[in-house]
Amino acid sequence: MASPAPNLYSFSDNDALAQQLRPYVLRCQNTALTRHTSFRVAVSGGSLPTILAKALLAPGDGTPEDTPQFDKWDVFFADERAVPLDHEDSNYRLLKDELVDKIPAELGKPRVHAIDANHVNDDDPQELADLYQEELMHIFAAKDSVKLPVFDLILLGCGPDGHTCSLFPGHELLREKDAWVAAETNSPKPPPKRITLTLPVVTHAIQIAFVATGGGKKDIMKQIFDAGDDGNLPAALVNQGAGDKVSWFTDHAAVEGVSFPRRGSL
Repeated sequence: MASPAPNLYSFSDNDALAQQLRPYVLRCQNTALTRHTSFRVAVSGGSLPTILAKALLAPGDGTPEDTPQFDKWDVFFADERAVPLDHEDSNYRLLKDELVDKIPAELGKPRVHAIDANHVNDDDPQELADLYQEELMHIFAAKDSVKLPVFDLILLGCGPDGHTCSLFPGHELLREKDAWVAAETNSPKPPPKRITLTLPVVTHAIQIAFVATGGGKKDIMKQIFDAGDDGNLPAALVNQGAGDKVSWFTDHAAVEGVSFPRRGSL
């Protein structure tokens, strides 16, 4: 039996995309806060923090439903580079510069869970991955043993090769079943040393959103959505594993020529 299909949304530009991303994220927040005391979200880097800031820092309508409660957010990284936290390649720095530092005081500040900066210069990033997994376990498995963490929302990008997090096409890490966080020592993209959430953790989230924009993405989007089963493309594997828990927020340029049905609003 085929799994439910992901949701594909397409908008004219980043401003229109951000206007729709905002209510999606806030619905995830509000639903999470009815279940527990914090909103547990993982984010990736690239253009995502900038679009997220455009969405969440825009003026709202003043209702509780349309208000980010950042002081109740626990923010983790879907992947991170083994570099100092102030390095230009750091996803932590990117999120801090683009979003966290710009949040008005009245909205509170999120708890941002960074990697252990003491281990970014290790030859092998495995210790960095192990420590980050321990951080996840502290939040998600403090009371009883759980097989996988359950994020309320994971926000991802998609590279022109179909990679997401630091999971790359055809890579052996795509077969990892047990670890929550894995180390990458030879990334196809610099910097070579990274850590990443594993595929089972990503697909186990309650909601997953991709943000993919620009004409440079249209070829890989055709492959992800129209080419059928592809066991090598990480983004396609997320679609296959999580089905309708996945929502793609794209601009028209990124899905030009894609035949998979798409919508213009949530």
